[in-house]
Amino acid sequence: MTERKPPGVPFESWVDKQIHDAQERGDFDRLPGAGKPLPNDLESPYDELWWVKRKMAREGLSVLPPGLALRKEAEDALTAAYAAPTERIVRKIITDVNVKIRDMLLKPPPGPPLGRKPYNVEEVVREWRARREGRGTAADSDVSNASGVPNASDVSEA
Repeated sequence: MTERKPPGVPFESWVDKQIHDAQERGDFDRLPGAGKPLPNDLESPYDELWWVKRKMAREGLSVLPPGLALRKEAEDALTAAYAAPTERIVRKIITDVNVKIRDMLLKPPPGPPLGRKPYNVEEVVREWRARREGRGTAADSDVSNASGVPNASDVSEA
């Protein structure tokens, strides 16, 4: 705790003495951000939720409407399925995300529409096998079938 300013001592010299004493003690030596430039957001307009946004960015969190969050999850699941080491894991990943997609299709979500159909597990497994064997990628092979089930590069708008 800082001592009180003695009576009769000018405020500026008392503050200067406090700063000088703190520097001698090393109180400023290991502050976070030492030696780094000031953040760019200092010039931006004041935002009351700045600390919430910074905390969410630091924690890697985001808040999306349920439809958009599931769309991102479905794309991530497809990527994870193509990178999976075994066919059993591919089937589990796609089956799990399909359950969520079907639930979202049956219940109208708040926010923008999902714009996704459940993946065809057999088509994803076939594409996974082709990628494992080095015969093709999603960019040069079409995974969608006659029923319109999307592949990784298809994004249908509702």
